[in-house]
Amino acid sequence: MTESAKRICILGGGFGGLYTALRLNSLPWSADNPVEIVLVDPRDRFLFSPLLYELVTGELATWEIAPPYAELLAGTKIRFIQANVEAVNQAEKQVQLGTGETLTYDRLVLAVGGETPLDMVLGAADHALPFRTVEDAHRLQGRLRELETTDADKIRVMVVGGGYSGVELACKIADRLGDRGRVRLVERADDILQTSAEFNRKTAREALSERGIWLDLETSVERIGADTATLTYRDQTDELPVDIVLWTVGTRVVPLLETMDLPRNERQQIQVEPTLQVVDHADIFALGDIVDCKDASGQQVPNTAQSALQAADYVGWNLWASLGDRPQLPFRYQHLGEMMTLGIDNATLSGLGLKLEGPLAHVARRLTYLYRMPTINHQVRVGLNWIQQPLRDLLSA
Repeated sequence: MTESAKRICILGGGFGGLYTALRLNSLPWSADNPVEIVLVDPRDRFLFSPLLYELVTGELATWEIAPPYAELLAGTKIRFIQANVEAVNQAEKQVQLGTGETLTYDRLVLAVGGETPLDMVLGAADHALPFRTVEDAHRLQGRLRELETTDADKIRVMVVGGGYSGVELACKIADRLGDRGRVRLVERADDILQTSAEFNRKTAREALSERGIWLDLETSVERIGADTATLTYRDQTDELPVDIVLWTVGTRVVPLLETMDLPRNERQQIQVEPTLQVVDHADIFALGDIVDCKDASGQQVPNTAQSALQAADYVGWNLWASLGDRPQLPFRYQHLGEMMTLGIDNATLSGLGLKLEGPLAHVARRLTYLYRMPTINHQVRVGLNWIQQPLRDLLSA
């Protein structure tokens, strides 16, 4: 970096971080206003998380949903560093990396995402599996393969949490295991998908029923053992045998953010202005799971991949504007609908006046996500593979 160049340091390479970096790379930086864009993430691959469920059933391969950063950022001005972030010195505007390198920044972007808490129930940390990363998916695949090779009559899987992740995961596992599967979905509330549109909720209930998935509503998990789980429904407590417990409940901020002096809400999320600058910290932007944001119209922005994608456009623009003495734009979130996978070749979709379910929704969901993948090159590679796959399946039949 030249002495005159400004450095933008982006911590976290998920939807918020990677797409912010790509947006910055596309903007017209002048020779009089040079900039260095640095993206830091502990992993070597980006994860297109809405398609993570397809790894469980083998519908998609890891390279399709988790391309390496080196591949995605080739030919850009973005410098990628694979490292853990040890600390941020806000006073000195420095980021300390686990590699020993220290990065000085002019602007900082916090997009580190959240993590799944496994300390909410006794035994969860030792015996439950989260489902948030590629490593989590591979761990689940390995455990399922082990069980599938045994002579056990039934494979018992409990999914904790009736939100989007829990419902999608339960349907995929049920389809993979078929008649051998005994899948149970546990939810503390009186219904699944509390924030979802009624059409999607109804379609999801039908998908769960068609697959024979037991749905335990108003039920809490008391403890998890090596091969048992204890559930309480009202005043009745039962200990049930299980082979796998998947934990999809909750999100908490990563430990790094707890060490930083930033305004937070009661859930420890960082409070940001509509410009996505941290309140009282104009040099720090934040987006994704870790933020509490009300947009320009005053609506609460949900912590979803969809909102992170939209926010990244604004963060990129506002970083460019803030370094060039231009006006910044307040974030205006647009809810474009929601999509869920509900088993193999099955999905539900609602939004923008459309309501689809079944194979047609599955195709629409795939095409939408293909369009949203981070680079044209990756879109083309994945798209061609999807087009050729039916032919390969036909030839191998």
